[in-house]
Amino acid sequence: MRLFLRVAGTWLIALALILLVVDGTRSLAASGLVYTSLVALWTQLHAPSLGAVEAFFDSRFFAELLDTAFKALLESPAFAVLGIPGIVLALAGRRPRRERFLRQDRI
Repeated sequence: MRLFLRVAGTWLIALALILLVVDGTRSLAASGLVYTSLVALWTQLHAPSLGAVEAFFDSRFFAELLDTAFKALLESPAFAVLGIPGIVLALAGRRPRRERFLRQDRI
């Protein structure tokens, strides 16, 4: 399980770094802050699935709340939306520490 978490976290961090480099290059070329939102990236990759997810959220009980949260997530920078869960997954998949405290004889 830890291996899956670490691999998934590493892939998400790698994708976030690639998107960060692309956005940084675009920002330098435009002489201003430019970032790719998640909706722009998702539309470039597969637009029909975005419509299917929106239709799914519209059919739920808390449709307005889900729509507001989903729109806020879609307008966020894509590198942040992929990077933050990647870091969390990578940290969740790391090995636990063996010794956290020093013994009295080691002081």
